[in-house]
Amino acid sequence: MDNSLKLTALSIEMLVRILKQAGSRLITEESIAEDIAAGAPQNEDGTINLIEYAAWLVKGDDTDAPDSN
Repeated sequence: MDNSLKLTALSIEMLVRILKQAGSRLITEESIAEDIAAGAPQNEDGTINLIEYAAWLVKGDDTDAPDSN
């Protein structure tokens, strides 16, 4: 059995576990589900790519950002 961790294909449960171990106090399965509903990237099989998810979080909602044009 392959027990390797694939950061590009994590279940929501595993993503929550990793982020909590990294220090997040607010992350839950429900908050990730809300993020997905709001447009966070998700793989076709329902897994999450940690790198893409983190980039999406960092990007955030920039609708209040000043227009750079």
